[in-house]
Amino acid sequence: MFLSDLNALKLWGADIGNVYLEAFTEEKIFIVAGPEFGNRKGHILTISKALYGLTTSGARWHDRLFDVMRDMGFSPSKNDPDIWMRPSRDGEVYEYIVIYVDDLAIVAKDPAKICQILRDKLKFKLKGDGPLEYHLGCGYWRDRDGTLVADPKKYIEKMMEWYEKEFGEKPRKMKTPLEPGDHPEIDESPECYEKDQSRYLTMIGQLQWLVALGRFDIFCATTTMSKFRPAPREGHISRLKRMYGYVLEKRAAAIRFRTAEPNYDDIEIPQHDWMRTVYGNVKEVIPEDAPEPKGKPVVTTSYVDANLYHDVVTGKAVTAVLHLLNQTPIDWYSKKQSTVETATFGSEFSAARTATDQIVDLRNTLRYLRVPVKERSYLFGDNKSVVTNATIPTSVLSKRHHALSYHRVREAVASGFLLFHWIDGKKNPADILSKHWTFVSVFPMLKSLLLWRGETKDIKNKPTVSDKDKAN
Repeated sequence: MFLSDLNALKLWGADIGNVYLEAFTEEKIFIVAGPEFGNRKGHILTISKALYGLTTSGARWHDRLFDVMRDMGFSPSKNDPDIWMRPSRDGEVYEYIVIYVDDLAIVAKDPAKICQILRDKLKFKLKGDGPLEYHLGCGYWRDRDGTLVADPKKYIEKMMEWYEKEFGEKPRKMKTPLEPGDHPEIDESPECYEKDQSRYLTMIGQLQWLVALGRFDIFCATTTMSKFRPAPREGHISRLKRMYGYVLEKRAAAIRFRTAEPNYDDIEIPQHDWMRTVYGNVKEVIPEDAPEPKGKPVVTTSYVDANLYHDVVTGKAVTAVLHLLNQTPIDWYSKKQSTVETATFGSEFSAARTATDQIVDLRNTLRYLRVPVKERSYLFGDNKSVVTNATIPTSVLSKRHHALSYHRVREAVASGFLLFHWIDGKKNPADILSKHWTFVSVFPMLKSLLLWRGETKDIKNKPTVSDKDKAN
């Protein structure tokens, strides 16, 4: 979706009907015909199509679609085999088809022609082909200024319908997913009965999918509550009800695809000599088999944070990372760290290492999607000690058990593709993903990422989503 707006391509969607019946099975299966087959009753009939329910039908459909895509000039990405690409006819950009079983998202200069080939030449039964309006639970539309919006409002409506059916009332609206500083791991309320246990699993599943659709503001709370699925308590399901109330209150939140490059002219690029360190003249490792990029370039920006002692039972911290392509949130991460850290420095350095690994992966993903990537990625963190330790060649490490994180981040900085910069914690949007926050502390960041219309460079003069927009 981001690449469609970046390179001025059209975004279409389509659904292929009865997909498995478009392929032939390789299993040797027969049936004895019943009376519904008329004069063939009692005959032995072999199954030729990949029927629903056969163990290999999914693989056969994949093989069939593979041949179709190849014949149309598309090739799969080495990073994700369900993303197919080909150069446009003028050779200026790449066109894409993203496949999820039978759902297609088409990014091309002439998607109508692609759909026509699928329907007329290949005889696929296409449904709902046209400009993308709804895909995998998320709606797509444009703001008044033309900004593309990914809006899970319809999915939220289904969540609320289910909630009202199960509990007999609508959730009470809340301003935050959980109480600030809440620790549900020490809840000692009675365990839920079987019916509420089933409800709990459903609610967690719905919230997890909502996070995948762009609502990263509930990611930390959802991750925290997911650990109680085997044996939830009454206090835990009450917290999920609160989260539903927050989702209802902020149901207008959505991802907006802002493709303009961010302006980092005011950030000073350090001029350090790393040649006399253990890293020497290190360079970024670029995949040798990465194809030639085409289209407009992309800048990656990431924010990292850690919340020490997030879990008071295990003592573990939480790592939070928010990634943006140009000005669009594109990926988010919130997870408990695998080790217990005794100081903020250790947890923040571990988080910085995780963020660095993800940035490398994101840059290579873009390369395999044939997107031009700018020379430098920007990583912002709010711990000065970690930023200084990672970016100053003469800075030494005093705790050896942080050595792997220390060297991983420093090598990336020394290679020149990563600029690690300090920002005030009050302006770090990764806080949204690392802790159970207060509304006042994160709303200035949250509204610019999920609520403001259009561009955000003049954010004080921009209108937010109105009550009328919420109703629509």
